[in-house]
Amino acid sequence: MAEQNLQIVAYACEHCAYAAADLAGALRMQYPPEIKIVLLPCTGKLDVLLALQALEDGVDGVMVAGCLPGDCHYQDGNVNARRRVEHLQQILQQIGLQPQRVQMFNMSSAMAGQFVAAATQMAEQILALGHNPLRDLPPERNL
Repeated sequence: MAEQNLQIVAYACEHCAYAAADLAGALRMQYPPEIKIVLLPCTGKLDVLLALQALEDGVDGVMVAGCLPGDCHYQDGNVNARRRVEHLQQILQQIGLQPQRVQMFNMSSAMAGQFVAAATQMAEQILALGHNPLRDLPPERNL
């Protein structure tokens, strides 16, 4: 996948998904290097505009990784994140980008294998979609 030079941003909850990614690293489990993790205190802090800006700037995919349903450290942050991801997917559909470029995954801090599987699934999906078409536009054409 590295030959495609894909860029995927993963917004990860510090209590669950980020800890799972950290555990995967400690266990020397490998996930695609295209995944760049951004730590959030909770996926409920996911800003739709920030994710849209990342896509406008040419990121090929956005992965949101949070706590298991019903286990959010901030009560319903992951539920709010899921709703925002669905809203992002609708926006992408409306503007002509593939909504699959944004996905949400849920896991606990002990699920290193699940993080690796989710990251791999996301990278494979983005590889199948190809580069974000906004990446090739000149900067003055980006809206």
